[in-house]
Amino acid sequence: MDRSAKAPAAQPSFAELFTPKLATVLREGYGPRELKRDAAAGLTVAIVALPLSMAIAIASGLPPQQGLYAAIIGGFLVSALGGSRFQIGGPAGAFIVLVSATFARHGPDGLLLATMLSGVMLAAAGFLRIGTYVRLIPYPVTVGFTAGIALIIFASQIKDLFGLEVAGPAEGFAAEIAAAAGAADTLNPYAAGVGVFVVAVILLVQRWRPSWPAILIAVVLAGAGAALFDLPVETVGSRFGALPSGLPAPRLPEISLAKIAAVLPDAFAFALLGAIESLLSAVVADGMTGRRHRSNCELVAQGVANIASPLFGGMVVTGTIARTATNVRAGAHGPVAGMLHSLFVLGLMLVAAPLAASLPLAALSGVLVVVALRMIERHAIVALMRTSKGDAVALLATLLLTVFRDLTQGIVAGVAIGALSFIHRMSRSAGLEALIVPDAADGAPVSRTDYDPAAAGAAGVAVYRVRGALFFGSAASLAIALDGLIAGRRELVIDFSEASLVDSTGANAIAAFARQAKSKGVKVVIAGASADTRRALVAAGVAAGDINPLASAAADPVAPARTAPV
Repeated sequence: MDRSAKAPAAQPSFAELFTPKLATVLREGYGPRELKRDAAAGLTVAIVALPLSMAIAIASGLPPQQGLYAAIIGGFLVSALGGSRFQIGGPAGAFIVLVSATFARHGPDGLLLATMLSGVMLAAAGFLRIGTYVRLIPYPVTVGFTAGIALIIFASQIKDLFGLEVAGPAEGFAAEIAAAAGAADTLNPYAAGVGVFVVAVILLVQRWRPSWPAILIAVVLAGAGAALFDLPVETVGSRFGALPSGLPAPRLPEISLAKIAAVLPDAFAFALLGAIESLLSAVVADGMTGRRHRSNCELVAQGVANIASPLFGGMVVTGTIARTATNVRAGAHGPVAGMLHSLFVLGLMLVAAPLAASLPLAALSGVLVVVALRMIERHAIVALMRTSKGDAVALLATLLLTVFRDLTQGIVAGVAIGALSFIHRMSRSAGLEALIVPDAADGAPVSRTDYDPAAAGAAGVAVYRVRGALFFGSAASLAIALDGLIAGRRELVIDFSEASLVDSTGANAIAAFARQAKSKGVKVVIAGASADTRRALVAAGVAAGDINPLASAAADPVAPARTAPV
């Protein structure tokens, strides 16, 4: 029996994977004390979410209420059904570019349909347990596309921040910058003053009083000042009319096969970004609290939220890092805080709808400028640029393609470059280690249990150990190194006890080498192979009798080794 074989790990049950954290928290015991903590945290987050949701919707080219509907409906469902204790769902700045482009191409019903289809994709991804793989996206890629989106958001806000009169819509980073530069002579100094004031107040409050609601304070002061001095600036009401004082009745958008085919690429982009953003936000919450989220359950909740939100006219929903972090810092106990946050946003909308209509658009643009600045992880970018060329190239490719081409292209290119860089590093880490076998005449004989002990110290026998991963990236160089070991040998022992991985390419390289050695009268014996390695080698054509003939070599004493990289 192969002693190196390990018992297979028990697979988690469906309930363990998909039970919402709300059920877990309620089973632990939930009383007035926990409710008080969640209510305080929910109100804190709602105060942040109200102006931010409107700002994100407006920046996406939508009426502000669509952002509020998303925060209310989508946010409630993300918390109620999700796999994270502290996740806050709602509209996110990262989606501004995608939502704006989808709305321009397919209109309001096309946007709602794309959002619903993305929800179906997210829920399917969760049930297919793809959440584990989404988390494998390289860190340089997430930093790169986040910074790229931040630059696009900043460029899109220049017009409203400075009150510029731009003729026609501009799509893309370069077009936004060019349009703003061309309209520089139409700058409204009052709007610019309001926008800069909001940016300054938010940054100062966040620095000196981080526990205060900086966004709400800045927006309220800007709105009050504009109304008090009757400043000639465009407001939410002047562009979009009065805000509704409640939720609309649910309705389905126009659905047809042709419409589904048209919006499918946009829906995929929504789902991809939504999965990345929501799981990244859940990981941030885990890091702040020491908890662990259920990634596939979280994807299912995001899917349900994105199916429900457009039924009420809401935009796309995802986990939001800043609001989730605010929720944790406010002392939330569990998902009830996120559910209450949605109800508080609804209550604030009912009460403050007339006041919200008087907010200057420059003030909301100032909020998004701060959001964009916070999205650019400057320290991470500097560190990645210094870490390795592969990380730097993946980061820059993702960032530049996101800014000047398309978010999906940026992510795909970044992941591909990151994967190639990883393969290159893994291939260089693989190596052969020559094990020095003491001569039997110099002292005690060497004890080997996986090949003939009498032959261990005999002339013509060599023992080599494979270290690292033997896979398609390192198989060719390993085969070349092994070819040089045949001359003058009658038996060659290859120890796999420290091989971390052997794929089909590596196994076939070993099988080809064994056949070549046999043709030259050299016997090849495989030692220390794990059950997975043994299966791969046998499938490639290595004789089963030549693999671990007696037992594993992993526990055998060997003399000091000299390592030769492949």
